[in-house]
Order: sequence, then C-alpha cells, then structure tokens
Amino acid sequence: MKQGNVYLIPNVIAEHTQALVISPQVLQVLPGIKHFLAEDIRTARRYFSSLGIFSSIEALQFEVLNKDTDSASLSVLFAPVREGNDIGIVSDAGCPGIADPGAIAVRYAHAHDIRVIPLVGPSSLLLALMASGLDGQRFTFHGYLPIDKSEFVKTVRDLEKESKKSAQTQIFIETPYRSNATLRLLLDALRNDTLLSVAANLTSPEESICTWPVSKWKAQPKALGKVPVVFSILAV
Repeated sequence: MKQGNVYLIPNVIAEHTQALVISPQVLQVLPGIKHFLAEDIRTARRYFSSLGIFSSIEALQFEVLNKDTDSASLSVLFAPVREGNDIGIVSDAGCPGIADPGAIAVRYAHAHDIRVIPLVGPSSLLLALMASGLDGQRFTFHGYLPIDKSEFVKTVRDLEKESKKSAQTQIFIETPYRSNATLRLLLDALRNDTLLSVAANLTSPEESICTWPVSKWKAQPKALGKVPVVFSILAV
C-alpha cells in the first residue's frame, strides 16, 4: 500500500488574520486531510473551525505532538500514514518545525521515506528578519534566552560579540508578559552602537517594527506591553 504524505500546516500568528496570511494552497489542501498532529488540540480545532472549510470539525482525528512527545510514540502517531492516509502537522502559531516541536515528526518522516510537503504561511522569525534591515545572509535564532538576569546579560553580551565577529544577526523571542523587561535588559546590556530590532504584534493591525541603535532606544523608550515580540541584534 502506498504511504500517505505529511503536510506542514501553517497557523496564524495574530488573531483574526486568516484571510490575510493563510494562502489559497492551504485552504485547498486541508479538506483532503482527516488526520492531524497538533501541539494543542483545542487550539487546532478552533483554528480549523475559523477557516470555514470543513463540513464537520468533529469528524477530524487529532493526536497531540508537543515538546513531551518521545520518539517511541511517533510510530503510533504515524499509523495513518502507513495505511495510506495523509496527515497534517499544525503548530499553535506560525509554521510547524520553526521554534516548534513539529520538527521531531518531520525528522521521523524523512527517516521512513515519507514525503514531507511544507505549505506557505506566516513565520514571525522570517517576517521580523525581513523587516529588520539587519543581515539576512548570516543569522542565528536562539529561541528563549535565560530568565535569570545575570545569565541573560552574559548571554546577550556573548551574542553581541559573536555578531560583531561574524557580521551575523542574532534573533530571539520571549513570552509576551516579559517583553518590556526583556527590552530594558537589552538596553542595559548592549553597546550603544549595536542595532536592535523589535518586531511586535506581527501581521496584526497593531504591528510595530523598529530598528534603531541602542542609543536611540534609550533616548526614545517604547512601552511594548504584553505582546509577542521578536528581538534581533546586529553589532556594527
């Protein structure tokens, strides 16, 4: 029996933006898939319902794929594929596999010669880099930095040194409730001539993207609020 395919299904990164950021390709492919791996099933159901393309959300089959999923569980999760069914991997926000636990399932698919098909959708990391004006040829994404203040400052200064040495953009994120605190720590830790890009509320009507030297951030401080932010730095 021919195996099914694995589709990587992008999700919105800001509420009520489906019509703006979800491609016609996604809307065309999704109705043909009945089996899904989701980081959070309730979030996935709500997202699919908002698209208005399924006759019945209850008829869809969901299994959890998150940071706690181990490799031994993947054989069970991929049973529909071996039976000839396509499955979709959907993130809570953005693109599966990018700062997302979907990567472990994609790796499993490649190891078992299962075709992986990525669908076009919003990625906050790439959107932030595109709009930053910083180096898009050499960049590294670091996920979340340490919560401890002293460890955070040390890590940021190490990244700044690496950025200067390699002409490399350093990208990281933080939980929305720590966005303001993170910005304050960055302004304390970074050199005044380092470029800092702050991309907040991407794709939403409240989207804000600014790239300034740290000295200008200090002179014109901004209150970010409890919103999703992508931070990028480039030491010049």
